[in-house]
This record gives sequence, C-alpha cells and structure tokens, in this order.
Amino acid sequence: MITTHVLDTATGQPARGLAVILEMHRSTDWVRLSSGRTDERGRLVAMSEQADAGPGVYRFTFDTGSYHREQNLKPFFPEVQVMFTVQAVQEHLHIPLLLSPFGYSTYRGA
Repeated sequence: MITTHVLDTATGQPARGLAVILEMHRSTDWVRLSSGRTDERGRLVAMSEQADAGPGVYRFTFDTGSYHREQNLKPFFPEVQVMFTVQAVQEHLHIPLLLSPFGYSTYRGA
C-alpha cells in the first residue's frame, strides 16, 4: 500500500486539491499506476488501491505549480518528483510532502 499527504508549511494547512501521479519504473519507461487529487486533509488514499505492482522503483509527481497558481503565487517549483523503492508488496509506504512556495521536503512516514 502506498499513500501520501501534502502539508502546506507556508499556511500551516493541508494542501487541498493538489494533483498527484503515481508511477512505477519498468525497463526504460515510467508506467502510470494511479492519479488523483488530495482531499480536504491533504491526503490521497486512493493511490493504495492500484499500487500493488510489486517491488521496484516508484515515483510520485506532485503538480505544485498549479497548486501555487491557484493561490495567486508564482510557482518556483512547477512540480516535485519523489522517487522511492518498494522492497516488499506487503509493506505500507507513506510518503508525505511538506511544501512551501520556495522549498519542499519529504520523508518516509508511517
């Protein structure tokens, strides 16, 4: 299971409505597994239903540019991509994104 949530550290609020894509690296290509928008709590749980593709390298692409334009901000980072490795299908991976207009960070959550 793979889940994410996005917190807007500039506002201290969840990043609502931010578009997210989940992909898996296969051979030389990236294959889209799922996409959606964060909910009122900044979470995207629907990703977990289609993300059982097995061990390998995955990535989230967060559309931070559109999110910031909707807030009347000029985006510095048009998108954020976070790559990570899934070792075993049964593990739950939670990959949060902490976002501000001029910076971001991520970590492996629980």
